[in-house]
Amino acid sequence: MDQTLLVFVTVADKENFTRAAEELHMTQPAVSQYIQTLERIVGTKLLDRTNKYVRLNKAGEIVYHHAREILGLYTRMQYLINDLTQTANGSLSIGASYTYGEYVLPHIIAQLQRLYPLVKPTITIGNTKEIEQLVVSHQLDIGIVEGVLTHKQLYIEPFAEDYLSIIVAANHDYANRDPMQLSELNEQTWIVREPGSGTREATDKMFATFGLNPENIMEFGSTQIIKESVEAGLGITLLSHCTVVKEVSLGTLKMLQFSEFPVIRNFSLITRVSPFYTKAMEVFLDILRGDDGVRACNKHITLK
Repeated sequence: MDQTLLVFVTVADKENFTRAAEELHMTQPAVSQYIQTLERIVGTKLLDRTNKYVRLNKAGEIVYHHAREILGLYTRMQYLINDLTQTANGSLSIGASYTYGEYVLPHIIAQLQRLYPLVKPTITIGNTKEIEQLVVSHQLDIGIVEGVLTHKQLYIEPFAEDYLSIIVAANHDYANRDPMQLSELNEQTWIVREPGSGTREATDKMFATFGLNPENIMEFGSTQIIKESVEAGLGITLLSHCTVVKEVSLGTLKMLQFSEFPVIRNFSLITRVSPFYTKAMEVFLDILRGDDGVRACNKHITLK
């Protein structure tokens, strides 16, 4: 591994030479020497330094971005070499969109740890667009997202279906109305996820498909906040069945029944296009492809 880049990234992350030296088990003068060497190689200063802080300048931001990618490739290369003679082990960086990451992935990780305790997963949760970019930039080994993706640098594999329905509070005026017309939903305040979210993409597609054009829309960046807001009577929403199993079973939320619902979309796994996967990646992907977590959460809610 390139020690110079590792030192630079650590200094940038810690924003302090002393803390970086402690993290790397080095002396502070040695850390300074590595930074000077790198600045000499690239031909410019990379850090703005004062008595109070150390921060990346514009050139430093460029080097930092690529250094993270390079260090990720070094680590991946070493894992691949180790995998030739060893069982699945080592770190595995997994990213997931909120729906899968917060409501299904914990059960998959528990299964992974039971079967392969030497694999050390780290989890990043973000919206679909954020996870896609982290996989492309080598900061994640595997991403799990919803929505439609196309990217020449990514291998994209749909592996499970996800059902989405319109969710209201149990005491909402619409909760016990049957039948209803979809057009009536225009009158409601809709609580939706932010742009870049797979659930937001599904919501926008649903609006377009059924000719809905609600005037009142509120954007929230968390599925949990959306659920609590709907429970409080702030509005209605479109959510995955996986996210509302508990609330529907407790009777605090209810799904509206329409012949056009549930809306069905895919969860997809994404990796960089490569002929090589570490064993840790391979065993996780095997678990993911065989997992019935999404299917199980759909079965908990009766579909009419």
